[in-house]
Amino acid sequence: MRSYAAALPGVRRAHTDDEVRYWFRELLVPHRETWVAKAGDATVAVMVLDGEELDQLYIDPPWRGRGVGDRLVDLAKRRSPAGLELWTFQVNAPARRFYERHGFVAAEHTDGSRNEEREPDVRYVWLPEPS
Repeated sequence: MRSYAAALPGVRRAHTDDEVRYWFRELLVPHRETWVAKAGDATVAVMVLDGEELDQLYIDPPWRGRGVGDRLVDLAKRRSPAGLELWTFQVNAPARRFYERHGFVAAEHTDGSRNEEREPDVRYVWLPEPS
């Protein structure tokens, strides 16, 4: 939630903190491939994969720019070598630069009518280089 608030301060939150915690704990983590980056006892990042979709990637703000996200995206590519896709909000310029730096290409832009926040978003796709 700190990551979301730091990256998207102007985006409407569709759910309360308690609803988000419940969704992560009871619905998302038990049913998706979830990776957690830790520094000591602290969780500094979380990544959730759903087949070939990079469903969630959050880095604790003090840990941004320290390579944690790079390592998680590299792991996601190894876990889905045929390709990946993901969604991010169009206003999230740092995330968009991050994914583009990792070889993701914008494949679809929407007006946000299909997400709960009603925020225009963009679907990114990564395909491996041909051998």
